[in-house]
Amino acid sequence: MGCAIRGYEEMQAQFSWDDKAVRRIFIRKVYAILMIQLLVTVAIVSLFTFSGPVRFYIQTHPGLYMASYMSFFATYIALTCCGDLRRQFPVNLVLLTIFTLSMACMMGFMSSFYNTKSVVLCLGITAMVCLSVTIFSFHSKFDFTSCQGVLFALCVVMLLCAITLSIVVPFGYVPWLHAIYAVIGAILFTLFLAFDTQLLLGNKRYTMSPEEYIFATLNLYLDIVYLFSFLLQCMGGGRE
Repeated sequence: MGCAIRGYEEMQAQFSWDDKAVRRIFIRKVYAILMIQLLVTVAIVSLFTFSGPVRFYIQTHPGLYMASYMSFFATYIALTCCGDLRRQFPVNLVLLTIFTLSMACMMGFMSSFYNTKSVVLCLGITAMVCLSVTIFSFHSKFDFTSCQGVLFALCVVMLLCAITLSIVVPFGYVPWLHAIYAVIGAILFTLFLAFDTQLLLGNKRYTMSPEEYIFATLNLYLDIVYLFSFLLQCMGGGRE
C-alpha cells in the first residue's frame, strides 16, 4: 500500500496538459491495453467457469492459485514500486502480461466456485457500472481526485472488517458480516475507478504523467477486477 501511495505522489501535478494531442494518445493507449487485459480475463474466467474438466482440475490443485498469487504479488510490487522499471520498454509490457495472466487465473479460480448464472450476472453488472462510472468521470465537474480522505477512510473500514472476519470465521461463518465487507469493497473500488479515471484525464486537481501509461492501466484494471470480485461475493450463489 505504501508503494502505491508513493507512486501516486510521484505523479501528482507533474505534467501540463497543454498539448491535447498528447492527452488523447495517452488515453487511447491506456484503454487499448486495458481492453486487451479485460478480454483475456473474461476468457480465462469463462474457461474456468463453463468447462467442467478445467474447473475440476483447478479446484483439486489449489497450489495453482498460490502460484498465481505469488506471480501477481511479485509483478504488482515491481510495477508499483519501481518507477524506472515500469517505464522501461519492453520489460514493462512483459511484467504487465504476467500480472494480467496471474490475476485472471485468480479470478477464474474464485469464479469456479460460483454457479455460472451468478458469474455472468456479475460480469454484466461490472460492465454496466464501469461504463457508467467512466462516462460520469469524463463529463462530471466533481473532482474525485481531491477525495483521498474519503477513500482512505473506506480503506480503513475495509481493513477493520477484514481483521474481524479473520478472527470470527474460524468460529463459524457470519453471512451478514461478509456481506457488509463485500458491499464496502464494491463501493470503494467503484470510487477508485472514478478517481483513477480522472487522474488519467488530467483535468482535475491531480494528474498523471503520460509516461505512466502502464501504471494507469494497472490501476484501472485492478479497480475493475476487484469490483467484479466483490460483486460476486455479494450476489453470487455457490455451485451445487
